[in-house]
Amino acid sequence: MDESTAVVTGGTRGIGRQVAGALANDGATVALCGRDAEEVEASVAAIEDEGGEAVGLRADVRDEFDVERLMETAARNGTDGIDVVVANAGVYHGTPGETPLTMESYAAFDDTLRTNCRGVYAAIRESLPHLNDDARILVPTGSIGHETHAGYGSYAVSKAAVEGLVRGFSAELDVPVVGIDPGVVGTEMMGGKGRDPEDVAELFVWAATDANAEDVDGEIIGLKEWRKATRE
Repeated sequence: MDESTAVVTGGTRGIGRQVAGALANDGATVALCGRDAEEVEASVAAIEDEGGEAVGLRADVRDEFDVERLMETAARNGTDGIDVVVANAGVYHGTPGETPLTMESYAAFDDTLRTNCRGVYAAIRESLPHLNDDARILVPTGSIGHETHAGYGSYAVSKAAVEGLVRGFSAELDVPVVGIDPGVVGTEMMGGKGRDPEDVAELFVWAATDANAEDVDGEIIGLKEWRKATRE
């Protein structure tokens, strides 16, 4: 990924932080964002300490003007335009598996959809003026977005909506838009149960680089596809 530019929203924690580091380690200049300015600074410093190149902004994906500024900064600080967008920022209000739709507050529902769905929409939409011809857009999702599980409330709804965004943008754009299902990952947001976020970061690097664009465009791919491709 030398001389390429990648943007990672929600790049200060969990999957986003590990993906930002993995992309930088592979040679990309990474622009990341998060809501906490101190966490943004710490994430950028950690990537630079490991020999990578990064720039960070305090930005909230619920605000399209923040996202617009992030994309402009990425395009300006990188090599020339944007090559990879990882629309990762997300929230979960409550305990996973214990937030039934029948009891969820309107405030939690609204904020989850605004962050997890509209935030992804904004990240993709605001990146469009800056995308290079061979760019790729990656959108984290999970089985919760296309399987029925009780107790995941608006989070499950938001992931189903995100998969709709993947298909919709894929049909309309000339660059591949890919849903990434890393399985159950033990992030703070998901209660710490599951795979280490570091263990799935290379899945995103593969999807951003070596995965066949025609095979993954508009699809939901995960560990199975990555392992099969990298073993061959």
